Amino acid sequence: MVSDARNGAVAMTRRSGVSFAANLAFENISHRYHSKDTIKGVTLKAEAGEVLCLLGPSGSGKTTLLRIAAGIEKQTGGRLLLNGQEISGPSIFVPPEQRGVGLMFQDFALFPHMTIRENVCFGLTELPKKKALLQADAALERVGLLHYAERYPHVLSGGEQQRVALARALAPRPAVLLMDEPFSGLDSRLKDSIRADTLAILRETRATAIVVTHDAEEAMRMADRIALLKDGRLVQVGTADELYRRPCDLFTAGFFSEINVFDARVRDGHVETPLGVVATGQYTEGQPLSVAVRLSGIRLDETGGEIPARIVSRRFLGVVELLELAVPQSERTVRARIRADLLPQGLRDVTLSVNERDILVFEKDASTP
Repeated sequence: MVSDARNGAVAMTRRSGVSFAANLAFENISHRYHSKDTIKGVTLKAEAGEVLCLLGPSGSGKTTLLRIAAGIEKQTGGRLLLNGQEISGPSIFVPPEQRGVGLMFQDFALFPHMTIRENVCFGLTELPKKKALLQADAALERVGLLHYAERYPHVLSGGEQQRVALARALAPRPAVLLMDEPFSGLDSRLKDSIRADTLAILRETRATAIVVTHDAEEAMRMADRIALLKDGRLVQVGTADELYRRPCDLFTAGFFSEINVFDARVRDGHVETPLGVVATGQYTEGQPLSVAVRLSGIRLDETGGEIPARIVSRRFLGVVELLELAVPQSERTVRARIRADLLPQGLRDVTLSVNERDILVFEKDASTP
């Protein structure tokens, strides 16, 4: 089933043929553009049938990796393998149309002069016309838009256009589906439902999917695994739980949650911060460290907390409130995110304590957010 994002109705969809999922491996991939290194020795494997998210800020190399996988760009070093077979490397380059890899563009790239059915048929030119039409209709029915087959893209909402683009990408039954920020152009109210529908369709088709996004929450919602990139390098790969709970550096910690950061040095196996003393048994005496405290890990109360604080500003965000606090021994304010209406309005003086699970310690020379 997929839900109609425009009117909330739920439509049953016929199950068309599934894809033959493949694994796709990037092996020491590098890329250079105008003498600038854009990808720096990335080794990564998308397993058959999994959803892998490439996550990172603008300029981190996510889309370049996707274009290399699609065959739109050619790497300057390394190899690309599909089910263990080299499809791009020093001595071979399989053209995009022969890779069995589907690509869904960020802007959907629907042809305005073609009907919805014709758009979906566009990648099925190798099939007899009758079979291509049947396969296109099956893909449209899967995304709940068969009733729009004879209409044109301009009559569709953004969410519906996204689903047509997904149907077109899936119609040839690719072994690997590449998606470049597929939800970035959608209204925020639609994103959750369209994302859930898309994930359900990906699970049904069993295609391996590689999704590019700059949104950590989106990656956590969709991915079996997440590959975090920065400046063309792979920083950390793992499940959402692993990257959130055990980030390898300050950059990763800051990408998955809002944090306060304090500089400190090890003294007798501990570091002192404005939010309390933290044990640091694995670090050496005198070593400079960065201590990150998640905003959501700070608890506030009128009394009973460990550290006195004064509310400097308070912003209501619906379910939660964002506060800035002045605390002793800190020249900068400390931020906290708490459940809305937990504290009485007009309150200025509070106490705070910190959940130990939301305190993260890193070497000082580690990457910064």
